[in-house]
Amino acid sequence: MAKLDLRGVRKSYGTVEVIKGIDLTVDHGEFCVFVGPSGCGKSTLLRMIAGLESITGGEVAIGEEVVNAIPAADRGLAMVFQSYALYPHMTVRQNLSFGLENIQTPKPQIREKVEAVAKMLQIDMLLDRRPKDLSGGQRQRVAIGRAVVREPNIFLFDEPLSNLDAELRVDMRGEIAALHKRLGNTMVYVTHDQVEAMTMADKIAVLRLGELEQFGRPLDLFNNPANLFVAGFIGSPKMNFLQGRTDADDRNRLILDTGDTIDLPEGRFTQAPGQTVTLGLRPTELQPDPDGALHAHVGAVEQLGSESYLYGTFQNETPVTVHNPGQTTIRPGDKVALTAKSTAMHLFDTETGLTLRG
Repeated sequence: MAKLDLRGVRKSYGTVEVIKGIDLTVDHGEFCVFVGPSGCGKSTLLRMIAGLESITGGEVAIGEEVVNAIPAADRGLAMVFQSYALYPHMTVRQNLSFGLENIQTPKPQIREKVEAVAKMLQIDMLLDRRPKDLSGGQRQRVAIGRAVVREPNIFLFDEPLSNLDAELRVDMRGEIAALHKRLGNTMVYVTHDQVEAMTMADKIAVLRLGELEQFGRPLDLFNNPANLFVAGFIGSPKMNFLQGRTDADDRNRLILDTGDTIDLPEGRFTQAPGQTVTLGLRPTELQPDPDGALHAHVGAVEQLGSESYLYGTFQNETPVTVHNPGQTTIRPGDKVALTAKSTAMHLFDTETGLTLRG
């Protein structure tokens, strides 16, 4: 069973601690995505799993075996890099078979595996070409195929789609997800793109500054973010945030810094009277309404045909984004009143950043 356990994993470079004690479990067959901004430690953590970086503290276990002292080549892993890392002087067939030749796999078996994987990834017609004759998407398929032929316990992907254009990224995203479904292997995937994380993952680990902010299923993170960072990072466009204070006499009455006042759903949050809080509202949960409690000035409008976006500011210059299904007659310069769905409100303690959901 290719279960992956990280137990208090730490990494330091001299006195600088870059991974600050990560605990998480990826069960056999799960697709886990490490996501976070640049510099959060996600690639370093992946390289520690792979054995390409030493571990300062804690344990990495694959199955029931702690692999801290086991060399990368003996961990039963295969890694796909952002840079493809193909041998330019070799054909596609030779790139795919090279790793198997190194472990002295019989030639008939190599040929059978290479041809089966090439057909699965739809690169069987490219086997005699060299990398310079391939498109970016084809090169990435070859890099993935080179990992697949080794039949590893766990696949590791380090931002494999970053060098592709937007349309091809979407296509390859679907292909990797379909590959996972066919193979059923455990996969760990690093990206800074939260849309990739949401669409591909069984579980998402959100990292920031070497710490694990939240770990769980994509919709759990979207619907129940543990803190302000996760709330702002998961979801596109990002969540709108408004600061304010609960009424000293009525904790369900929120007085916003914008000058607006809004009612909070009763019994949903654990806020105290007079507490400084941050209200989170996703763009999809705001809608123009003449009787709305929130007031904004529209600075820009994006008309996309089937949907539209309003970009503007509240009365205290706090930015706001509103998603509108379909087309809109609202124009830049308009003042609009907005209603927020009470069932979709998020509330956080401004000082700690933690959710106040009950």
